[in-house]
Amino acid sequence: MKKPVSRVLVINDEIRILRLLIKGLNAAAKSIENPFGIVFAGVTTACKALELIEQDGDIQALIIDDKLYSLPNENGNARNLQITALELTQKISALRPELNIYVLIAQEQEGEVVDALFSETVEGYFYREERDYRGIYRILNAQIQEKARTPFYDQLKHYVLMAKDAWHTPGHSSGDSLRDSPWASDFYEFIGEHIFRADLSVSVPMLDSLMEPTGVIAEAQKLAARAFGARRTFFATNGTSTANKVIFQTLLAPGDKLLLDRNCHKSVHHGVILSGAHPVYLDSAVNKKFNIYGPVPKKTLFEAIEQHGDAQALILTSCTYDGLRYDLPPIIQAAHAKGIKVIIDEAWYGFARFHPVFRPTALEAGADYATQSTHKVLSAFSQSSMIHVNDPDFNGHLFRENFNMHTSTSPQYSMIASLDVGRKQAVMEGYKLLARTLELSRELRARINATGVFQVLGLADLLPEELQNDNIQLDPTKVTVDISRCGLTVEELIQELFEHYNIQVEKSTFNTLTLLLTIGTTRSKVSRLYDALMRIARRNSAPRRIYRTVEIPRFTALKYLPRDAFYCNGELLPLLDEKDSINQELTGRVCADQITPYPPGIPVLVPGQVITQEITRYLVGMLRSQKRIEMHGIVHDGYLPCIRLLTAAEEKGLKRLV
Repeated sequence: MKKPVSRVLVINDEIRILRLLIKGLNAAAKSIENPFGIVFAGVTTACKALELIEQDGDIQALIIDDKLYSLPNENGNARNLQITALELTQKISALRPELNIYVLIAQEQEGEVVDALFSETVEGYFYREERDYRGIYRILNAQIQEKARTPFYDQLKHYVLMAKDAWHTPGHSSGDSLRDSPWASDFYEFIGEHIFRADLSVSVPMLDSLMEPTGVIAEAQKLAARAFGARRTFFATNGTSTANKVIFQTLLAPGDKLLLDRNCHKSVHHGVILSGAHPVYLDSAVNKKFNIYGPVPKKTLFEAIEQHGDAQALILTSCTYDGLRYDLPPIIQAAHAKGIKVIIDEAWYGFARFHPVFRPTALEAGADYATQSTHKVLSAFSQSSMIHVNDPDFNGHLFRENFNMHTSTSPQYSMIASLDVGRKQAVMEGYKLLARTLELSRELRARINATGVFQVLGLADLLPEELQNDNIQLDPTKVTVDISRCGLTVEELIQELFEHYNIQVEKSTFNTLTLLLTIGTTRSKVSRLYDALMRIARRNSAPRRIYRTVEIPRFTALKYLPRDAFYCNGELLPLLDEKDSINQELTGRVCADQITPYPPGIPVLVPGQVITQEITRYLVGMLRSQKRIEMHGIVHDGYLPCIRLLTAAEEKGLKRLV
């Protein structure tokens, strides 16, 4: 197993003193137990320190002098102040907030320095005069150990190795039901012994309770909150889908107004139904050339915030599936000026805290809540997510009640452990891994463009026209490739990559592929993908005419609350009449379900929405398309596609919104 390296950077402008510090500290590290591979290095200037912090992902902590002076010139003239500890600390925190910072101070200036740094992320102070190298080393070692702690995972591993006989759930009893089975032992061998031994129940008190954590789960969540910059963090084992619903039910009472991007994940729309909220749907911008849905224009958001100042909350997705991220600070500031809480779905952006290229995160921009699919972009098992809270008015009891309403009383402990370990990895080596991912992203983009056939789309290519001045940024870990010149349809290309080159891509539109780079992407994978695309490009196949997916119609009008419409019995009405033409009787009727073509996963209709001829034509066109598209919410009566609608009698009993 590879051993970690933890570099501690000492910054002092007096070369002789710096050498003594480095020599003494490294001697202490060699003479005392050193499980994290702590080594000390030194620099004399803040500029060099910042340069090294940016380049070296193994740096875990810093010791900085409270005042750094420029080095004296040849004549020994008086020195000028380089930078104060306060200024340097702020620069370091802006670059890498996960680093531990200690300050060297003179005893007589203790009060002055500590007061100046009181609000900054400083772990502690050392006196220059003491030169207690072993003491300093022990403190740094303990701090790194605290940061690297995985309280839940450690306890889970400890319990498994205790080998207790299980007289409790689950039924496989640590895998004993499978291990010697002639019918099922292959599953046991394939999955592995420890996954079954770690699959335990709430009957084990030492592993704490996700429903009401007071032990190792609570500790793990506190460490996660600190890592991600939140006041409180909660682990979710039902994915970000459930996380969004929990927040909605906490913030919104039936009838409360909510501003939301219509392009939000379907869990957001389900949360509207469950909470009984009154949604104000905002249409996203659309790149019509590639049928890629972007953020809501900033102008639309500001107008909605101004018009609906009585809204309780605003929810946006940043970044989008395709990597487009909002300029969040001014949007959040405008919402907060009206007393509107801001929720950001960061399902695809949970790593952003750990490299300055991706910041500010939603929380750093001022969001009250952020939900993250830790499993999508960091090293956690599928369905493992986090809810981060910075809401100053957070109602912990109400949140816990709603959380427990959606959380299983039998959570998968391996998922909780993966969140604990995923947080540890992000803090200890996230910067280093993300720096590598960014390098691989640049390399992959250049190589794909070098094929001469496939083209990686840049920000200018992806941005719809109405977003050109919205300061939208592109997450470089999402790589969207224009495939229209390769001579294959997107389905044919995906199939060939899968069957002949063992490559599975993230998603597609009618003329693009999206590739997702993560901290697990390797240079070998990049080379194999490039080789596959280059081989296909060299065939020089003539471009094919590609079927263009029809743009989703804009939102029409919401006649009733989605919850009220959804819980009606309704009636089924076919999309086609007896002549196999579009059924005109649908026009003006009110939908009782959420109708969502997938891809792209954006609802065409939500419960309570009025149906128009344009919407009906779109749905029929999707069903008749040669490109296979799932149509969630459509009911088939035999082979006849139908929509569930409100009856006239049901409408009379509902309160109209428009």
